[in-house]
This record gives sequence, C-alpha cells and structure tokens, in this order.
Amino acid sequence: MTGPSPMARNLSNSAPVILIGGGFSGLTTALALSRFKNRPPILVIEPRRKFVFSPLLYELLSGELKKWEIAPTYESLLTPKGIALIQERVTKIDPSSQTVETSSGLKVAFSYLIIGTGSELEDFGIKGVKEYALKFQSLEDVCTLRKLVTSLKQSTESSKVLTVVGAGPTGVELACKLADLLKGAAKIQLIELGGKILASSKAFNREQAEKALTKRSIMVNLYTKVIEITANEIKVESNSSYKKVVSSFIHNGVIWTAGTKPVVPLFTNLSVSQKNRISINSCLQVQGFKNILALGDAALNKENDWPLTAQVAIQQGESAAQTVMALRAGKVPSSFKFNDLGEMLSLGLGEATITGMGLTISGPLAFQIRRMAYLTRLPVLSLGLKSASAWLLDS
Repeated sequence: MTGPSPMARNLSNSAPVILIGGGFSGLTTALALSRFKNRPPILVIEPRRKFVFSPLLYELLSGELKKWEIAPTYESLLTPKGIALIQERVTKIDPSSQTVETSSGLKVAFSYLIIGTGSELEDFGIKGVKEYALKFQSLEDVCTLRKLVTSLKQSTESSKVLTVVGAGPTGVELACKLADLLKGAAKIQLIELGGKILASSKAFNREQAEKALTKRSIMVNLYTKVIEITANEIKVESNSSYKKVVSSFIHNGVIWTAGTKPVVPLFTNLSVSQKNRISINSCLQVQGFKNILALGDAALNKENDWPLTAQVAIQQGESAAQTVMALRAGKVPSSFKFNDLGEMLSLGLGEATITGMGLTISGPLAFQIRRMAYLTRLPVLSLGLKSASAWLLDS
C-alpha cells in the first residue's frame, strides 16, 4: 500500500479521524468510535443541518410520523458525544499531506479518513429529468410532494395522473403511499424499465407488493423506458411482443426513483471502479491507502458487491470503527461481513411486508413491527425510545 509522507507520519494518531458525509455509514462510524474508551478525536464534515432517517420518509409524507422523530440535527447527535462538526462540503482530499479541504478553503489534517458521501439522483442523460422530475430523498422533497398531493385533491381537473418512474423499493413504497393519500383524486402510474417490480427483493415481498398495487388500481408499465419529460408530458418507449412503441402521456407530476449514482469527492490517485465507485478491499480500505476507508454507496468491493442499502451502510459503519481502532493499536483489522437481516417494505397507510428477522408477514402487524424496528435503529437510542413512546401514546 502507498505510505504517507514524512509530514503525514508526524501526525501519527494525534490528528482527528475525519468522516466525510453524515449519512448512515458516516454517522454510524462516528458514534461507534465515540464509544471506545481510548477514542481518537473525531470530526464529521457534513453540509446538511439534519440527519434524515430515509426509510421512514414515507411515514413523514403521510403524517404517520413527525419531523423530529426521523430528522434530528447533527448538532444534537454529535455534540453530546464530544464529536466535532463542520457544516461544509469537502472539495479536495490530499492523501500525501493527509489533509482535506472544505468549500470555504479550510484545510484540516487527518490521521484516518472515512468517506461516506453516498449517492445522488441519476438522470441517465434523459432530457427533462433535472428540470421537471421531483425527487424523494430529503425533507424538502417531502414538503414538495405534500403540496402536490394537496393541490391534486383540491383540483377539479379530470383524469389527473401522477407518474412514479422506477419500480424498485422506493418507487413501489411511494406509489402505494401516494395512492392512499390521494384517495382517488388522481391515478398513479408506475413506470419500470425491467420486466418486473422489485427485481432484487424477496419473492414474498414482491408478491405482497403486486397485490398492494393491484388493490390500489396503480397502473404498472413494465419494459418501458422514459425518453423525455416536459412540464406536462412524459414520452416513453415500450417493448411489447418484440416491437418498440413510442407514446406520450399527460402527467400532473413525475417523481423520479429510477436510479442513483455515487458521489465521489476529488481525490488524488483515487482508484475508481467501472461503476464509478471507490475501489475498496474486504476491510473497507481504499485500494492503495491503509488509513483511508470508503463506505456505503460511494464504495465497491469487487469480490463482494454488497447491496446499496441503509442496512449495509450501518453495518459498514460499525466495522469501520473497529478497523480504525485496530489500526491505531497496530493490529490487523478484520474483514467486513454483511449480515442480511431481511427486507421491510411499507405498502400504504398502516400496511407493510417483512421477510427477515425470522418473519414472513404482511399487513397491519407487519407495519407495526417495521415501525418499531426502525425506531429502535435511530442513531441515538433515546430518540428512538422517545419516538416509540409518542407513537404508542397516539395509538
């Protein structure tokens, strides 16, 4: 592996462990490191003010959960743990001097660096996606969708159609939730490039999702590729019976869930895979750099192409903390091993499906189990307990 410069070696273990990105992987790593008795100085660099527990965004959209329950501030999560926070973006990483540079020009030295910059919307170069498609990744996106739902329910226009592009977990969960919120005020159309919904999901969950979509009269268009989106029209190409058909639909809103791409900061000598993700070894270390790790959506291990899920990111965060502490002690770190705990999907108001944790179940009970399971996985246990208590009192 590439060794640090003399200047970098002098930093030894006195410089902080820096985490770029406060998503599931970065935040988990920081909190896990803070629990060690001989913990190093820890610094998180994250431009956003709040951490968003994204698996519960659907419940925030529907009003089943409140903002404080799923979106605590980074300050409230990190400061009590003695973790420093810089609310900026990292613009450059220099491994030779072991420094990172932020958007304000601030340079900070590190002893170990963990990159957890996540992913962002991938538009695949399709015309109109950036300009006209809505997203579902942030608190702001939830507010925008709430306003759209209210507008559609108040509108007297006939034949209103809301289109969701992408039939992965996000698209299917969102389509079901929106259908329940709209209560027939608009039709929901789901567009999928492949031949089935939830292509990577468990068979039971896919079956339950298909039933949920049918129950809500959600139109599912498979083998359909989006060509262009305008302010009120979406053009698609459908493959049916070995024949390509181009057609257009009027829409009253398009939500894009069809793909993401990794966010990789500028990095000298970075080894990037064919999927434009940072190449890492089995210990989550960036290829060629012993003291730099990459986690979550931004990283790829060629021997283990782990799923791009919060579950993986959280487990990698715990493993990364162990790796850092092992390296600081001069020990050989252990390889990361993903423990698949299963899959939980929200399927409308008060309904869900679960395959995992020893369960194969759907319906209202699955919804309650899913909710409690996620609440207990919030970054700080006290927040999860407080949220769970509020939910039980409301119930």
